[in-house]
Amino acid sequence: MVPTLEKPSKSDTPKSVSTWTGEAREHAVQRMFTAIAGFYDLNNSLLSFGLHHHWKKRAMRYVNNVQGGRALDLGAGTGDLAILLDQQSGQTGHVVAADLNEAMLRVGLGKIQEKGLEGRISCFQMNAEHLTFQDNTFDTVTAGFCIRNVGNRSQAFTEIRRVLKPGGRFVCLEFSQPTTAVLRALYDFYSFKLLPWVGTVVARDGTGVYEYLPASIRTFPDQERLRELLLKAGFQQVDYHNLSGGIVAIHIAVK
Repeated sequence: MVPTLEKPSKSDTPKSVSTWTGEAREHAVQRMFTAIAGFYDLNNSLLSFGLHHHWKKRAMRYVNNVQGGRALDLGAGTGDLAILLDQQSGQTGHVVAADLNEAMLRVGLGKIQEKGLEGRISCFQMNAEHLTFQDNTFDTVTAGFCIRNVGNRSQAFTEIRRVLKPGGRFVCLEFSQPTTAVLRALYDFYSFKLLPWVGTVVARDGTGVYEYLPASIRTFPDQERLRELLLKAGFQQVDYHNLSGGIVAIHIAVK
């Protein structure tokens, strides 16, 4: 089910949201994603040159065996990872798609219904920092391009570990830091010059989300720092794999 989401105040401005913390950040981020929910998938494909589909499929390679088990896709957004998880869960498995943003989740629910998967994938509106599931519930938890937008990442990691079964995996797909100076320079040009222009001219975005996104990537922990945060949250083992020269990284954390 998708309960009603309390709407953020329109007085929140997106500028420098990546440096905000707590409730103010959460409200501003949710307002931005609500504004772009209807064309999020199209823009994702355009702005990533279709690579986001490849990245998500690669992330699925690191999900542990969930045949007949339970899987949670956190920050599920428009449902892509949840649908991929369903393909691995088998006839007796079940997937939960959870996201704080109602508008994004409703788009995802529509895609799930179109595929006839509403009996196999449940949608819940939920904050990653306060998961309402019991301890040791899920065989795997995934998060695709979600953790960067969480206000208190350490608390979210603690919650993710809590709801995982012993031996379960958390697979985190997120933008990261390119591994070479040349790639970093090209990526910075794309992120801070081209991306905001595309958001303004092509996507007709007036919320500033396409300025927030690259800024949030710049301030997000790099591959090693994110690994350290996961270990600090109590995960037993954490590895990561770079994709597209480190533009994206997949972290695999084992409880």
